[in-house]
Amino acid sequence: MRNKYALFWIWMFLLPLAFDYKGGETGSKVIQILLVLPSVAAGLVLVLLAPRITRRSRLRRFVTAALMLTIAGSAVTQLLQGNDIGNYLRVLLPFLLLLLGYFVGCHPWNQERVEQIEKVMFWSMVVSLVFSFAYGMATGGGLENVRFRIVSVTFLCLQGLLLHEFVVAKRMTKFTVALFLATIVIELLSVTRSLLVGTVLLFVFATWIASPSLRHMLKAGARAAMIGVLLGAMAFASAAFFPSVAEHWAQRIFASTETTSGRDPTTITRLAEMKDQYDQTTSSAVSLLAGKGYGHNYHYSPAYLPYLAGQMTAKDFYAIKEWAAGHNFWVYQFFAGGVLFGIGLPAAVLWALYRGAMAYRAWRRRAPDVLFLPVLGRALMVLAALPATSVGGNPLGNRFSGLVFGIALGLLVASFSRIAHAMRMRTAANAAMHGPVYGAAPQGSWPYEEPREMLPPSYAGAAAPRLRQHEHEDERGEPPGGASTIAPPA
Repeated sequence: MRNKYALFWIWMFLLPLAFDYKGGETGSKVIQILLVLPSVAAGLVLVLLAPRITRRSRLRRFVTAALMLTIAGSAVTQLLQGNDIGNYLRVLLPFLLLLLGYFVGCHPWNQERVEQIEKVMFWSMVVSLVFSFAYGMATGGGLENVRFRIVSVTFLCLQGLLLHEFVVAKRMTKFTVALFLATIVIELLSVTRSLLVGTVLLFVFATWIASPSLRHMLKAGARAAMIGVLLGAMAFASAAFFPSVAEHWAQRIFASTETTSGRDPTTITRLAEMKDQYDQTTSSAVSLLAGKGYGHNYHYSPAYLPYLAGQMTAKDFYAIKEWAAGHNFWVYQFFAGGVLFGIGLPAAVLWALYRGAMAYRAWRRRAPDVLFLPVLGRALMVLAALPATSVGGNPLGNRFSGLVFGIALGLLVASFSRIAHAMRMRTAANAAMHGPVYGAAPQGSWPYEEPREMLPPSYAGAAAPRLRQHEHEDERGEPPGGASTIAPPA
């Protein structure tokens, strides 16, 4: 459905929560309402405006079922465990925003609307990056304190989009290069090792999906090595200009050598948290099946107290009591939902990433100009930031990140389904017009497409759908459909 106010609703859906900030739960409730309500209202309007889904897709069906199982199951667990209702709703909200973002993104929007959604999402993440850095610097203090506040909750999502531009699409503009360098500077100032690991993982993932063959892999690897050398040189230059930052990095890297136990204290506290969550979940048959619920209290496992000798007293250790989403996404999902309701969301994310990435590599080799293929690639890079972020924290512990990951998951599912359908219909139409070709792949054998039984009964006589934006785009010199960059050329 066309609506002249759709772009306004897209901005209202994504922009308000870009101004969300860490520690917001202890701030004014009015500010929280002003951030959340416009986004939720705009998302509901977009779901009503979205085109109808007319084709079945196994991937869409699986992901939707997994998300609904997670959200509906959380209500069942809440009834069983009786957690504080306020804590439950606060922890569940990012997951509800993920579900809402998914429902917005998984519909078959036209090409212009998809481009608008992607660009608004990009600019919202840029706003979040700038706002988080400015807010953190203004309210922080010394580097030891400010480093926790200056990193946007969608930091790796933005880096994933930029890496798609550089590594996959091979497009570099002054703006995107400057923006990526700014993210590296913030990453260095934050002195956060997990962020650095996440950037490396996204870099490797971008190189892999951009290389459908060995020849492409070698070329992409050489290009990645050059970019890596430049980033390394920039890191050394930053260390020379900011010796205090280099000193903090040295302390973080060699933290284990300065402790009595010889163990890194940050790693130990994360393991202690996960061990307590696991022990609580497996303590009874009910919690093993249904979990302890979102917002349930957890502590540090006493088994790790000896490793924190000299770092934390026993009194402080046992005083730890948390209810927010834990630092590990995978263990916390099991803790919150158990076997029945906790595995669905991680399974949906991993399966969508696997199916989308394998299909993207195959289609990039066989039909690189296919419509919506660049959209699939960008959605893959944003969604891949979820497991990359989980190296050091729970990416769904924040509202804005939940919204962005939901949209990325929806765009991935929608693009995958549309490309697979176009490939099937083109193969069927060619077979109907020219007859079977000796040695050709049989109908329904395109890699990673939906099964043949999903085709409508009249598929054999249907005209081949457009795989490109223009039938003569090569002669017209125009880019393939959906391949426009997300950032301005300046």
